[in-house]
Amino acid sequence: MTFLPVLHPLLLLALCLPVLALAVWTLIRAAEPGARARWALRVALVLACTVLAFRPGIPDGAARSVATNVDIVIVLDNTTSMLAEDWEGEDGARRIDGVADDIRAIIETYPGARYALIAFDNSAQLRLPLTTDTSALMASIEVMAPPPTDRSSGSSIGIAAPVLEQTLRGAQESQQGRARMVFYLGDGEQTAPEEPESFAGSAELVDGGAVLGYGTAEGGPMRRVGAGVDGSGDYLEDPATGERAVSIIDEEALGTIAEQLGVPYVHRTADAEPELPEAPAETTAVADQETPGARTELSWAIGIVVAGLLLAEVAVAATRIGRTLRLARSPKEARR
Repeated sequence: MTFLPVLHPLLLLALCLPVLALAVWTLIRAAEPGARARWALRVALVLACTVLAFRPGIPDGAARSVATNVDIVIVLDNTTSMLAEDWEGEDGARRIDGVADDIRAIIETYPGARYALIAFDNSAQLRLPLTTDTSALMASIEVMAPPPTDRSSGSSIGIAAPVLEQTLRGAQESQQGRARMVFYLGDGEQTAPEEPESFAGSAELVDGGAVLGYGTAEGGPMRRVGAGVDGSGDYLEDPATGERAVSIIDEEALGTIAEQLGVPYVHRTADAEPELPEAPAETTAVADQETPGARTELSWAIGIVVAGLLLAEVAVAATRIGRTLRLARSPKEARR
């Protein structure tokens, strides 16, 4: 049990003890049972108010706080192939489902970091500028959907390279002294006819991160995407064979992106936790001192008790006032 009193403890005791002593003395001297009950409630009210003023709480074990002075840019493949149902270990699970879990793991690994989200399909867009609002990041992931299948014209796995470099340079210029990490999440499937753009221009701006690859060598089927629908239609068919089209991971292409960025490549599966690198040591601050946020407040529970006792006192007062008014009216009615 811990306490965070609203005033100095000695001052609180100087204010509360005399009132408590008076209430207890009156309770002892009360002769009528009704009076004793009323003063017993008042003693309890004084005690509850005293405890409330000391703000009791229970330590929740979160006094050790970690802040990561890092800007993290997530580059996410938002093409139809990320809906392929070959997220290993789970029947019918899609690659994008694994992506959402891994982004949650990234958030937990780097507390206090700022996050930006770049998504690419036929084009690349900065969906979320750098922010510490991780709920906004997860909301962006949850509402994201590939473009409709009928409008897909082939995508390049490197189309986000210019947007990434621009975002990293902006972060470097706006916040000196912060490290920058990049996490590229995709399957490496190049469907555009030209060679993919290079990420080498961003290498000097990257202090760490990883390329996370999703999918299998056997591939997985994908559902057709309609306008505003995230892959809930029929399965796509291969025009040449008429059978279900499958998307296959290209680990060689993903490895090339990792080399260009200067970060490791990790193939992701559902039965393993992501291997995430540590943040640069000079960007991580650890604080051991206890803060108000490192405890569970009990004041709300004491406040409920105080409110209940006050309501009881109001009810007693209202009853006595009503009785007095009735007695006052009785002589007048008798004279009539």
